[in-house]
Amino acid sequence: MGPRFMCWNRGQSVTPASRQALRRATEASASLRTARSTAAFTSKTIRRAFVANRERLARAVGVPFAGHTYAEQVHGTNVAVVGLNGRGAGRASRESALADTDGLVTAEPGVSLNLMYADCVPLYFYDPVRRAIGLAHAGWKGTVGDIARATVLRMQETFGTKPEELLAAIGPSIGACCYEVDETVAGKVREALSAHDAAPEESAEVLQAGREAGKYQLSLQKLNRLLMTKAGILSSRIEVSTLCTGCSTDRLFSHRKEGGRTGRMVAWIALRQDGTET
Repeated sequence: MGPRFMCWNRGQSVTPASRQALRRATEASASLRTARSTAAFTSKTIRRAFVANRERLARAVGVPFAGHTYAEQVHGTNVAVVGLNGRGAGRASRESALADTDGLVTAEPGVSLNLMYADCVPLYFYDPVRRAIGLAHAGWKGTVGDIARATVLRMQETFGTKPEELLAAIGPSIGACCYEVDETVAGKVREALSAHDAAPEESAEVLQAGREAGKYQLSLQKLNRLLMTKAGILSSRIEVSTLCTGCSTDRLFSHRKEGGRTGRMVAWIALRQDGTET
């Protein structure tokens, strides 16, 4: 029951497994440029379009739509365990999504964990020993709040996962090249780095002086990778995408580069139901 991922950037899908899966899952997002809309999700017309796109995703990845599970993301650090009772939450309506949740874990085959992104960082987790998976949404608030560690801890508590056995990946997200932050955000990042005893050279890679006084270029990818290692994941078992959403608006959505008038990508991870590995 290896994990399955998706890269749907130009209508193409990939479904690898195990270590190779996590390497290629650094590009695992479903972005439908033709489905762009600026209308609210609560609009009946737009809601039908969203559901239709999600059904297309389910068919493409081979995981029944009934198993696709979504959360109401709030840039927090709450991680929910998805069992058979919670499978399928939020797939057809925002109201039924798992509330106040930015991380999902499961060990149930046929349950697809799905979260939405348009610059924030998708974090993937796979325990190949206990056949458990996790997915987290890490904006700057979730990152400094250490949702990476929160996801690892939830997998430890629920499935007996050992951090050193995990495989992890960091998906496409806005890079330091395009992510300028102010002193307020930079201060929170410094606090997180200090709390985790980051070495000076590690801190320098995460946060660099910006083009203007009081501005900084922040690498959420490097910060999340650092926090994953602090949570016990071996650095050799973490794959990091080089794709920047801000630099790739021809195939990825970027809230910042597109002025907030953009769509959302789906990052997903699921365990096969048939017990086979590709």
